[in-house]
Amino acid sequence: MTIHVRTAADQLRKAPTGIGGLDEISFGGLPAGRPTLIAGAAGCGKTLFALTFLVKGATVYDEPGVLMSFEERAGDLVDNVSSLGYDLPRLIAENKLIIDYVRVERSEIEQSGEYDLEGLFVRLGYAIDKIGAKRVVLDTLEALFSGLGDGPVLRAELRRLFQWLKDRGVTAVITAERGPEGQLTRHGLEEYVSDCVIALDNRVEEQITTRRLRVLKYRGSAHGTNEYPFLIDKGGISVLPVTSAGLSHSISDEVVSSGISGIDAMLGIGGFYRGSSVLLSGPSGTGKTTFGSHFVNAACVAGQRAIYFSFEESPEQIVRNMQSVGLSLGDHVVSGLLRFESARPSLFGLEMHLVLMIRQIDEFNPAVVVIDPISAFRGSESEIHATLLRLVDYLKVKGITVVFNNLVNGDQQDRNEQSLSSLMDVWIGLHDLQANGERNRGLFVLKARGMSHSNQIREYRLGASGVTLIEPYVGPNGVLTGSARIAQEAQEEAAALERRDEVNRRQREFVEKRNAAERQIVETREALQREEAELLALETVDERKEQVLAASRFAAATRRGAAA
Repeated sequence: MTIHVRTAADQLRKAPTGIGGLDEISFGGLPAGRPTLIAGAAGCGKTLFALTFLVKGATVYDEPGVLMSFEERAGDLVDNVSSLGYDLPRLIAENKLIIDYVRVERSEIEQSGEYDLEGLFVRLGYAIDKIGAKRVVLDTLEALFSGLGDGPVLRAELRRLFQWLKDRGVTAVITAERGPEGQLTRHGLEEYVSDCVIALDNRVEEQITTRRLRVLKYRGSAHGTNEYPFLIDKGGISVLPVTSAGLSHSISDEVVSSGISGIDAMLGIGGFYRGSSVLLSGPSGTGKTTFGSHFVNAACVAGQRAIYFSFEESPEQIVRNMQSVGLSLGDHVVSGLLRFESARPSLFGLEMHLVLMIRQIDEFNPAVVVIDPISAFRGSESEIHATLLRLVDYLKVKGITVVFNNLVNGDQQDRNEQSLSSLMDVWIGLHDLQANGERNRGLFVLKARGMSHSNQIREYRLGASGVTLIEPYVGPNGVLTGSARIAQEAQEEAAALERRDEVNRRQREFVEKRNAAERQIVETREALQREEAELLALETVDERKEQVLAASRFAAATRRGAAA
């Protein structure tokens, strides 16, 4: 988001309040040298806002201040803000602050003749000159003018008071009570003579109180126009801008492990990109808290800080339960790397939870955050969406990786979950896989921006060693888990065994046939050899017979020759 401002020479001078968030909303603080009106009903924190403006001015910006109170004595004011760490007596002793209580009792005031504030101006001017004050607070206008009933005179003195403050060049904060229905102030004039008007509201919705702030008017300067929740606690005042981050945050290529090796492998890059927002959704009993615990455990093992916001379980319960899956989160708590923040969702409204989380994140400066679960937040879909949008933007600016656990009803994705998923960089769905009378768990990655992630459904188990992903097993009718997987594996193993037996049988038959053929070959060869031998023997006999006949014929011829 780009904000166009005037050049330094023309820009309105501003006095920073030192109140977290308010200076951002007002684009630098209150108008310097001009009066600002803070209006609100009882309990909104008007006096505390004004005192914080003075204390921060004296301690941070070296601008002494004067508080002129018409309702509370100085001692009461000192006691009231001591719990916030404001040491007013020290500032008074160092001439950085003057508290002047002016007692105004309506019963003791009689209006006669002309009425003016000359005495007040003298008293206030003396205090300003004494310490060189740059900031002035008047608390409250109603007490100051409580004895003045004449309308024209009151209006004239109001104008005169605001003009006197301008002429003195001090940055003034004037508190005023809310007027009747439809009217900002009691007299209906204060907001018109002020250069800046801030309205405070203490609203109760569904039995939950939320303080809100709105800048109604700011002469000469742009400003945030929405309602902003603010928190008053031991840390002082914190105002939460609605959309302070925009979409100009930086990005990182650094990868943060999920703490579960199987998920890191499914994401393709070994984990999440730093600064990513991760939605982990699933029905009850799918192990969302266990997944979140693995995430913060991995960060702590790597020496990084982590915050776990729990809205359903106490820290002790989470630490005990995670021991069953091999995670010693208690050791990280002792080492100071892990902090648990637990609160019931009904304790505050959405805005207050958001302000508290941001303050705790600012104090602890973690690298990773887990919020478990966001489904516990009470409010409309649009309110929850706006709250998470602010939180996601804030965490992205800080470069913090966050996992949001979300409880869904069964395996049906409702419209609220679809709306939340648009804010997330990674969406992992946990599901119940029911078959053959048993329940198993499965997960898959629905969305992972900038990652070539797996599209497989993976069965996972929760055991003593944590979350273990099982290699996908696809049967004839799809992915099989649990006993169905075991039965299918047994069937396939039996079929494989049967095939091996058939192969062995065929191999035996082949060997037998081959052996029989070889025996037959040997026998035939032997028969042929015998027949060959017989033939050789016959040939020998014939040769002998021929020789005998030849010899006989020769002998006969010889005898016939001798006789002749």
